[in-house]
Amino acid sequence: MFALITQAASTMLRYNKKQKYICFDFETCHLNLLDSSNKPWQLSYVIAEGDKITKEVDNYIYWSDLNISEGAKEVTHFNEFKYKSLAADPIKILKEFENFIYDEDYLIVGQNLLGFDIYVHAIYRKLLSKIPDFSYVRRIIDTNCLAKAIKKNLQPPKGEDFIYWQYKLNDFREKGLKTSIKTQLKEYDIDFDENMLHNSMYDVQKNFQIFQKQIWRIEV
Repeated sequence: MFALITQAASTMLRYNKKQKYICFDFETCHLNLLDSSNKPWQLSYVIAEGDKITKEVDNYIYWSDLNISEGAKEVTHFNEFKYKSLAADPIKILKEFENFIYDEDYLIVGQNLLGFDIYVHAIYRKLLSKIPDFSYVRRIIDTNCLAKAIKKNLQPPKGEDFIYWQYKLNDFREKGLKTSIKTQLKEYDIDFDENMLHNSMYDVQKNFQIFQKQIWRIEV
């Protein structure tokens, strides 16, 4: 019996210090995912093994016709000079990013990936005349979905597809149920600078800290 318990525990992410992760986030021109002009202009991600971040990548994606809404500029503290100085080839940025997300060894972590970022990635590919490829989605762990499950005292049902379970949580809404990164940082007592939120590099750094707290509260 002890051997079975030990084996089960060893498969849980909280104990797996060899598991590889990529935690990513896009910043976009606005929030309309049906508008093909909604270009991703910042893509940031951290690469980790277990609970240790081993690499941080912060990309500004060059588009000659970038048109960011005033609301998005305000929320993300968009700096045009910084963008023009650092923006780089979108093809090269995408290729490096996809080397990680299409690698079967990596689990993919992020906040609201299933509700937003995977569709931004699809727009990104279309802008470069590539067909959207969602084959990586089954390896996603969405911290927004986990936050809802934790607050509702839910655990992933045995025998049910994990990504299907997360999609049900992604669609779940309840008045007063707050699961934003800001809310979770406060609840987990993680230090943060509110003025830095919505910078995708800062968000993924903090998001990965949140994830490391979550895996001790839910059996994944």
